Amino acid sequence: MKLANLLMDRRINIDLQSETKEGAVTELLEMIRQEGIVVDFDTVLTSIREREEVESTNYGHGFAFPHARTDAVDEMYILVGVSRNGLKDKTPDGIPVRVICLLLTPSTIAKLYLQTLSGLAAFGRVEGTLDRVLATETKTDLIKLISQANVTVDKELMVKDVMRHNVAAVTPEDSLKEVANQMFRNRLSALAVVDHSHRLVGVINDRDLIKAALPDYKSLISNLNYSLDIEPFEELLKQEDKIKVAQLFRDDFEVTTPETRIVEVAAMMIFKDIRRVFVTSQDRLVGVLLRKDIVNMIIRG
Repeated sequence: MKLANLLMDRRINIDLQSETKEGAVTELLEMIRQEGIVVDFDTVLTSIREREEVESTNYGHGFAFPHARTDAVDEMYILVGVSRNGLKDKTPDGIPVRVICLLLTPSTIAKLYLQTLSGLAAFGRVEGTLDRVLATETKTDLIKLISQANVTVDKELMVKDVMRHNVAAVTPEDSLKEVANQMFRNRLSALAVVDHSHRLVGVINDRDLIKAALPDYKSLISNLNYSLDIEPFEELLKQEDKIKVAQLFRDDFEVTTPETRIVEVAAMMIFKDIRRVFVTSQDRLVGVLLRKDIVNMIIRG
């Protein structure tokens, strides 16, 4: 089913007047009120605020996707607004929010809710989408634009719906220092290792870095009185620009494809007790699925 088929022009506002996201959400909810639909708007707003307190739904690229699952509504509502001047709220990439997609669903709806939210995010990721949205002059134009993007809402939740599209990666020629910097900047415990064609060749994690400093760690464990001639971490710091990823990375990693069902990958992650699965398409790295993202997106919403 096309994402555009779920949209209604009476639930689209192409000229929001609010300056903040919360104001824009209230403005969008007013469209439901004008339809004469009886909804506990205070409860809806509370649910949206609670979701925002957990993590901002400002997605970047000029888009925001505030959403909530709440029993204050008895059907799914998709409300879309365009702010010509941009909102004042902080965004991850510094680009002001111009497009607000508000999604409300009752607690009993899970699959369609997640897939619709994923479809909206997929539309926002298409290069040049923000400029094309801002160029629309009517609600019909906006729905037509979304239709032309050919974004679909799949029957089942796929890896592409949950995976991270921007994957932090290093090459075998990069130094240990670059690995540590990337891990710190991206708050990650492991990085993909790719070649110059962006093909996945391995993985390097924080354990590998510590092992580089403690090559005789087994001796340390078996004999706590084992003497060290040098301080291992100090020595590692001296060599951080010389030690290359090629000396440390491993080639034992799990991969999947964007079109794989999320339940299959989740089951594999549980069975093998792994935290991440890399996503490839035609051997090129296109994403990564983290166990915590399954919890965050599916269980927490």
